[in-house]
Amino acid sequence: MNAPDDLMHVTFEMAFDRIARSRLAFEPSLLPHEIGTLASVSTGIAQVTGLPGIGYDEMVTFDNGTLGIAFNVDADEIGVVLLGDYATLRSGGEVRRTGRVMDVGVGDSLLGRVIDPLGRPLDGRPPVVCSQRKPVERPATSIMDRDPVTVPLQTGLKVVDAMIPIGRGQRELILGDRQTGKTAIAIDTILNQRNQDVVCVYCAIGQRASTVAKVVATLKEQGAMEYSVVVVAEGNDPPGVAYVAPYAATTIAEYFMGQGRDVLIVYDDLTHHARAYRELSLLLRRPPGREAFPGDIFYLHARLLERSTHLRADLGGGSLTALPIIETEAQDISAYIPTNLISITDGQIYLSPSLFELGILPAVDVGKSVSRVGGKAQRAAYRAVAGDLKLAYAQFEELETFSKFGARVDESTRQVIQHGQRIRACLKQAEHSPVSVAAQVMVLLTLTDCLFDTIPLDQMPDAETAVREAAVKIPTAIQDRLLTADSLSDFDRAEILKIAREALQPFQPHDLERQANNGVDS
Repeated sequence: MNAPDDLMHVTFEMAFDRIARSRLAFEPSLLPHEIGTLASVSTGIAQVTGLPGIGYDEMVTFDNGTLGIAFNVDADEIGVVLLGDYATLRSGGEVRRTGRVMDVGVGDSLLGRVIDPLGRPLDGRPPVVCSQRKPVERPATSIMDRDPVTVPLQTGLKVVDAMIPIGRGQRELILGDRQTGKTAIAIDTILNQRNQDVVCVYCAIGQRASTVAKVVATLKEQGAMEYSVVVVAEGNDPPGVAYVAPYAATTIAEYFMGQGRDVLIVYDDLTHHARAYRELSLLLRRPPGREAFPGDIFYLHARLLERSTHLRADLGGGSLTALPIIETEAQDISAYIPTNLISITDGQIYLSPSLFELGILPAVDVGKSVSRVGGKAQRAAYRAVAGDLKLAYAQFEELETFSKFGARVDESTRQVIQHGQRIRACLKQAEHSPVSVAAQVMVLLTLTDCLFDTIPLDQMPDAETAVREAAVKIPTAIQDRLLTADSLSDFDRAEILKIAREALQPFQPHDLERQANNGVDS
């Protein structure tokens, strides 16, 4: 035998020796797999037999790859909420346990993306690669791990920031009838977070695809998608997807909050979420209660909104601010779901269809709206200039209603009405046009100092625009103090009013008359 043959022989011997050692060292492990049987399928739910070891909220997979969540765990049967296409499912098919609860991928790669509650992309781009996965149902932060709400979340809307302020970590409900501008307020708030280091999560629940596409297009046009995540459960999706959507969106938001960042989440809207849960509960034969909703509908939304908070500094100091939206019917805020959510949240912004029809936009009813926390976080400049604004506006609305009956009013009452009309005109604001803090303070200070009262009412829109545009003339040092100072000094107030008077000079009645005379003379 020559040398090459010897070398080949030794090589084979070594290879077989390693294979023998590996075979002896291998210990087969038996992993049990529970396989159940699909008993029946109906709209959005399935009944499954078998799977004796399954737990509540555990995920299962069906033959066609559809996922489901164990919702009813009974002795003989399991009620499963389906999270995908169930048209091809047939009785007798196999159902397998996954051993995990419903989770969603989280990470910075989600920014700028449009996804469904399962993390699948809806924007035509490649799948999202996430750094980790977290359960969609998570315990809320304990009370001892929370800090007070002390920092304002500016919406860019004058009527909200002045009279219904929102703090970072607060839960502020937006409610009103259909087509009164609820989503517009939430979108304007997202747009105003540009350059504010606030991550925004918009969760669309049961919305039409065209409506969601319009929102996404607006966010892209305004440059807001770079700091936003859009989670979508469309109206034609199974009810289980709509049920999971807000929890998945909140888990994504909590990831950024855990990094010490401020996060804003919008639920649009929880009325569709409650209806989806009612549909699932009735199909699973859970006992109905008031308005056919199951008895745990309050807990459903309480455990969702309780996750919004402001963390302690040693935990990163991040915050999660929630703006849930619900729809009322015929202005009935005493219905079951509205009263539930009003009691869960820290205040509400009510939108009136009457104001909307009159063209007073945003159609916020100041009398029925309240913020139970945001006043503590409101900037000192706002408290100085808007402290009596809400009372003056409420008095005006009462007197205006009284004067419509044709009653004669005295001069002081007439002045209150005229001042209130200027307040209303100044609080009007076009959609997608948030106003900076300096411009808002300047307009509000001009209002409270009654400088607008001499302006003809038909000139008010132009006069208010002129004052806002003149805010750029406020010295940088004063603008910085508006954001940080503990109070509005007399010097800063005088400087701002001086700029406002110059801006209003062309709109004073004698100037308008002089301009008209000059036109005639020429």
